[in-house]
Amino acid sequence: MLAATICVDCAVRDQSLCGSLTNSELHALNTLGRRRIVRRGETLIWAGEDNILCANLLSGVLKLVASSGDGREQIVGLLYPADFVGQPYPGQADFSVSALTDAEVCIFPRASFERVLTDHARMERLLLQRTLAALDEARSRMLTLARKSAGEKVAGFLVDMATRAAATGCRGTPSGPVTFDLPLSRGQIADILGLTIETVSRQMTQLKTRGVIGLPGGRAITIVDHDALAARADPA
Repeated sequence: MLAATICVDCAVRDQSLCGSLTNSELHALNTLGRRRIVRRGETLIWAGEDNILCANLLSGVLKLVASSGDGREQIVGLLYPADFVGQPYPGQADFSVSALTDAEVCIFPRASFERVLTDHARMERLLLQRTLAALDEARSRMLTLARKSAGEKVAGFLVDMATRAAATGCRGTPSGPVTFDLPLSRGQIADILGLTIETVSRQMTQLKTRGVIGLPGGRAITIVDHDALAARADPA
């Protein structure tokens, strides 16, 4: 099968794991993959259950959720288009994976995916590299929670959201304001950043008052001054 005909309509092929694969490696995955729509609020993977699938996220946003002993949930990570979903090898899932928005995934049965990795050592190394990069991102987020002020946390979160939006399409131009919809409620943003809803709302209002962002309504947000927002997120 020619490379041009394998997953030809995949919008994230160049950014996902598949973008670094050879024709033979891509063909091996192509024979396993099937696309699935995950509706907003639907859970794709449940923590503690058998880990039966891996996937590439094609569109939408997913959340990684940990549950405490008293039933409370904590969002511990977000997955965006081109991110890898799930883990090969562990017998049980450590976190639940649910859809924050309608999403589409390309699913691989875990056992079959593991066999492909065994047969293609380079693909296994590429997946390891992506996993380590995700681990570094998680460590950076922990540092943010430990050391940054509330204003820096909220600004940094919005910078990250703007970067993700630019990669997946948003309303606006590269040199001017851009508008996109946040995938999270303010309560969920507060959970991720270790803040209260009131603090998140207050910080966003301050950024709006200073002309750094706009709040058109609902979950929509406009980044008016990206440089000012970045400076607020990481002051010199």
